Amino acid sequence: MALDQLEILISNAQAGHLDAREQIIKQFRPLVIKVATSLSGRYVDKSSDEISIGMVAINQAIDSYSPQGGAAFLSYAELIIKRRLIDYYRSEKRGKNAIPFSGLGGESREEGTSGLESIELGLALKEFQKVQEQEERREEIRAYAANLREFGISFKELVKNSPKHEDARIRAMQVAKVLVAKEELRLYLKEKKVLPLKQIEKQVPVSRKTLERQRKYIIAITLILTGDYRYLQEYINKALPKGGEGK
Repeated sequence: MALDQLEILISNAQAGHLDAREQIIKQFRPLVIKVATSLSGRYVDKSSDEISIGMVAINQAIDSYSPQGGAAFLSYAELIIKRRLIDYYRSEKRGKNAIPFSGLGGESREEGTSGLESIELGLALKEFQKVQEQEERREEIRAYAANLREFGISFKELVKNSPKHEDARIRAMQVAKVLVAKEELRLYLKEKKVLPLKQIEKQVPVSRKTLERQRKYIIAITLILTGDYRYLQEYINKALPKGGEGK
């Protein structure tokens, strides 16, 4: 199923269209079998309790899913299925009189799920979004590394050429911000793949010798500030003191 088609179905299911919900649940039945087989260590028959529990989990995943941060429904649904099946296996192990972990809260009048189940679903979404964010960070680093290579810079060289003292790093970041603020300097760097040292020297209280020594580091910071690097930009902004450009 195409991603855009799945998103439409989920949206329709959340809006109350039963046909869309049933289509999603049917589509993800093989995922339930896969997860149940993996957790139990045996092949799970389609008529087993695990499958019924897994199908209910998919139904819950549909209701609680939100595509914030580009989250994939497949991975989120798998997480909910695992949680429900683990709950089931725990209750089976403890005996018929054991109270399932997901059944300790009061029933919700509106949705028919327990208070604790709602909390669990919320935590599952947060956990999934955390995993998604980690993957986004890794992808951002990969894209940034490729960007650096265009300027003949590797991560190894960047580490080697980074200023050792915090105040020197901050000054280099400030130089990069001055460069970013000037369109002609940005274009020079983009086209020539080198720092416009002569022009920068006139606009910052940093010696030509220092600029040359920190050249690769300044380029690296400039690429972050001008690129689509949300997480790396957050790091730079936190590292810079407020009003640091004017110092």
